[in-house]
Amino acid sequence: MDGTLDHTMIRVADLEDSLDWYRTHLDYEEKDRYEGDGFTIVYLGPEDMHENGAMLELTHNEGEEPEVGDAWGHIAVRVPEGELEDYYQQLMDEGVEDYRDPESCGGRYAFVKDPDGHEVEIVQRDPAEGALWSLDHTMIRVEDADEALGFWTRKFEYDEAGRWESDTFANYFVEREGAAPEEMSVELTYNYDGRTYDMGDAWGHLCIRVDDLEDDWHVLVEREADDHRDPESNDNMYAFTRGPDGHEIELLERDPEADSLFPF
Repeated sequence: MDGTLDHTMIRVADLEDSLDWYRTHLDYEEKDRYEGDGFTIVYLGPEDMHENGAMLELTHNEGEEPEVGDAWGHIAVRVPEGELEDYYQQLMDEGVEDYRDPESCGGRYAFVKDPDGHEVEIVQRDPAEGALWSLDHTMIRVEDADEALGFWTRKFEYDEAGRWESDTFANYFVEREGAAPEEMSVELTYNYDGRTYDMGDAWGHLCIRVDDLEDDWHVLVEREADDHRDPESNDNMYAFTRGPDGHEIELLERDPEADSLFPF
């Protein structure tokens, strides 16, 4: 299986407010939109994003106020190496709330929040590794690091691309074998104190783009992945499994020649 991380979905209470925030502060543009019965889905990303760069999916369900849990951590976006403080100050000048500035993070990264309280980390990368503000990784919290790493390496054949271990917690980064530097990765955060997490509903899912939905779904089932929502139940357009901590993971087969990014 050679699945590429395609997008991260988050739910928002006010679609226009969220769109304005990401357009204004991260220079994101709308890539595609789907208007359903009582909901709207919008794909966003930088104008010059890499062909395998991950998009951000905003989902708005009419009349709902999503609740942010702590099982999902944050998305991270990229700025050029050595320019973290400049871009953070730019966000402050634009009126973004000061959440965790570079100084409080040792000058290595910083955090802001979007209108719904979703945390957005700002990380420094070589300018050649992805467009400005492109998605670098999505962080999720796990209760068993060995189980979570085993899930990604065995089910999806992802590689452990990096780790950082401290006295109280560890971060593990996984990505597909042979991933380009511009692609998004998944950060697994494991706290040693045995805490549990609340999923909430403001964070939605990770999506992996596959070459053959039916064949790759069959492989996952053979590897004992959770049969959460199989392709047949979704008109063979997409499917969902879940990680050991309940994080939803969508499988999507997309026709690169199609007019729409959506399989509907």
